[in-house]
Amino acid sequence: MNPGKVLLLPGWHNSGPNHWQSRWEAAHGYLRVQQHDWDRPLRGDWLMQLEEAALKVDGEVILVAHSLGCIQIAAWAAHSQQTQRIKAALLVAPADVEREAVRTLLPSWSPIARQPLPFKSMLVASGNDPFCGWAQSQALASAWGSELVNAGHLGHINAESDLGDWPQGYALLLGLQEQALLASPS
Repeated sequence: MNPGKVLLLPGWHNSGPNHWQSRWEAAHGYLRVQQHDWDRPLRGDWLMQLEEAALKVDGEVILVAHSLGCIQIAAWAAHSQQTQRIKAALLVAPADVEREAVRTLLPSWSPIARQPLPFKSMLVASGNDPFCGWAQSQALASAWGSELVNAGHLGHINAESDLGDWPQGYALLLGLQEQALLASPS
């Protein structure tokens, strides 16, 4: 797939230079959806940024989200008229914004949208993610209609997980892209 058709959606505070999303952006030319304020994320603003980014891409789009970016995709898909443009979404380590400690910090993000996503999706979760327990990851994958992949014990699957370019995740993305292409009507 054309690199310009893959949109990266980082989570709260953005993805730093050692994060696999930043490495994929540099290595493959994927496009990061920018936000006005990475430290004080307002749901409506973030959804509008995704809407505008999707509209700028000519043709179908693959979304690659981390943490709050996963929650952003679910909320966006519940309201956007552009979801048919999305071929697939790789959702990595969703943030549990319904947890009390997070809900008070990010009040506009709770509750999490739980409708089935209208495009193919894969949720990759870690068994020891401090920001989303395994049971919540399972519940979100089920609600969204996403294939659930257990990544093992990789924490929040971020720079602190010391994944480098995260080749296992990249292989999952390529497999998801292939599945989405095979599912397309000719």
